[in-house]
Amino acid sequence: MESSPSYRGGKNIAMKVPPHQWQATVHFYRNVAALPVVSDSAESVAFSFGATTLHIDLCKHLSQAEVWLELVSSDIESAKVHLENEGVTRCDKIEALPVGFTGFWVSSPASIVHLVSDSE
Repeated sequence: MESSPSYRGGKNIAMKVPPHQWQATVHFYRNVAALPVVSDSAESVAFSFGATTLHIDLCKHLSQAEVWLELVSSDIESAKVHLENEGVTRCDKIEALPVGFTGFWVSSPASIVHLVSDSE
């Protein structure tokens, strides 16, 4: 019997925020919570969030905020097979990954998007 890959939480959390909530959300983390800024651009601000990085991304096509998580796999190829065999929904078209990045998108039964990667 083939063993399943192991998984652990990754260092990234993404909060996808619609335009009508984006500025107030960034203000909350930057000014109210006063979290250290890791990076800042017109449509994405990343904050140090303990051992993780919290990315606040402007998503013009959303009507409400979503939280996306990262799972790091010990073996990305085995993870593809394992998650498929477990009936986990792939959702790779949700957002393009950078060229050369090894990973893919899945959705939990509660519709939480997860990036499954082989490295951070």
